[in-house]
Amino acid sequence: MIQILIMKPFCTFLLIALLSSTVWSQEERLTTETTTYYFIRHAEKDRTDATNKNPELNALGEKRAEQWRNYFKNIDFNAVYSTSYKRTQQTAEPTAKAKKLTIKNYDPVTLYSPEFAKETKGKRVLIVGHSDTTPAFVNMILGRTKYNDIDDNDNSKLFIITISGDQITDQVLSIN
Repeated sequence: MIQILIMKPFCTFLLIALLSSTVWSQEERLTTETTTYYFIRHAEKDRTDATNKNPELNALGEKRAEQWRNYFKNIDFNAVYSTSYKRTQQTAEPTAKAKKLTIKNYDPVTLYSPEFAKETKGKRVLIVGHSDTTPAFVNMILGRTKYNDIDDNDNSKLFIITISGDQITDQVLSIN
């Protein structure tokens, strides 16, 4: 009889402890969402008119935009962002269409705002930018200047930034 009286409070305590650890584990998972950003520079642009500030892609650029679509085929993006320039829109378009996503414009001056961070938290996002804005955007997320502008003839860089809790990892690949 005494053992039963002792076991009942112990079992109740054990049940409460078990339930509490399950709730804590779920809360921890919610607060450590993973956000992954994929940054690319626009593909090769038409350089035949040096006065054109908003050129379209040339034939090589159109081919590269399709290659990006193929490269990203197994990545389930939640969003695709681009500046409003023709060359960035045309680079983003094949991937966005393949993923059935609408391209969202971002301001190349504002870049990584608190609103953007909140809107993209826990998502996989493709961001198409320029030789100067792409590394600047990456640096803002990293909180330090790590990457310089991309060489004007290099359209192959892929920056991948992953944020999980307080951990931020980054890598750069050249995709030809």
